Amino acid sequence: MPGVHHRTVKVDGIDIFYREAGPEDAPVVLLPHGYPCSSFQFRNLLPALGDSWRLIAPDHPGFGYSETPDASRFDYSFDGYARYLERFVETLGLTRYALYLHDYGSQFGFRLALKAPERVAALVIQNGDIYEDAFGPKYQPLREYWENPTAKGREKLAAAVSEEGFRGEFIGEIPEHLVDRVSPDLWTLSWLLVQRERRKEHWVQLLADQRTTLAWMPRFQAYLREFQPPTLIVWGPHDGYMPEEAARAYLRDLPDAELHLLDAGHWALETHLDEIAFLMRRFLQRVHASRTEDAAYVT
Repeated sequence: MPGVHHRTVKVDGIDIFYREAGPEDAPVVLLPHGYPCSSFQFRNLLPALGDSWRLIAPDHPGFGYSETPDASRFDYSFDGYARYLERFVETLGLTRYALYLHDYGSQFGFRLALKAPERVAALVIQNGDIYEDAFGPKYQPLREYWENPTAKGREKLAAAVSEEGFRGEFIGEIPEHLVDRVSPDLWTLSWLLVQRERRKEHWVQLLADQRTTLAWMPRFQAYLREFQPPTLIVWGPHDGYMPEEAARAYLRDLPDAELHLLDAGHWALETHLDEIAFLMRRFLQRVHASRTEDAAYVT
């Protein structure tokens, strides 16, 4: 299996850690991570596909092994993270890429696609929702805060930024037979780094800012309708935020998308890596086979 490289690059003066696998001249797959994780969630996918694609998974500022700048140097909002991802891509000189859209990474990634749709070769969507009417029941506490952002409500958000809160995010809704396939490193590593880097208030701020994503969702849907990017949807329906309906909603705007529902939850790469890697390989081969400049990477 291809080796995974662990690198750091400065983006607007901020040290950004990222994982990379694959030939430098291969078609690029960009993997922005979700909350409350980091590029660690892609640790096994990178070598699984790195024989034919160049996979790049950054840690966002204040996550993983990237720097946690003071709020005076970085805007811990969805706007701020969207701008950072754009600058990361520019810094690495990436001009065309497939996007893996998951969790918060889907919000940042869709904004990147809106900014430069001509650069998007394809989309792989895995539990990243943009249809408000298909939200699952786990959104209710967040909705209550969005509608009435009180100090008490913010305290509830802060209580969720904890080791136990993270554990619930990773294994909260999945069937019992899948629980022991999810690495406890996901929540213990995330929580240790939150404490070590004094990140809690930044993460609470990002949770509070999530209400701003709602206004962007119709724009993302319009992007899909207009550009019809080749799209693979791989989804874990055991997800309190994003049930099966959230996956099927994409077919309203992408009727030709390839949809697969797995016996998985929100963090499907932990339990269904082989299935997702196989589906991605077949999909990306097909996407790149249609472009002669990429034909050398079809295996």
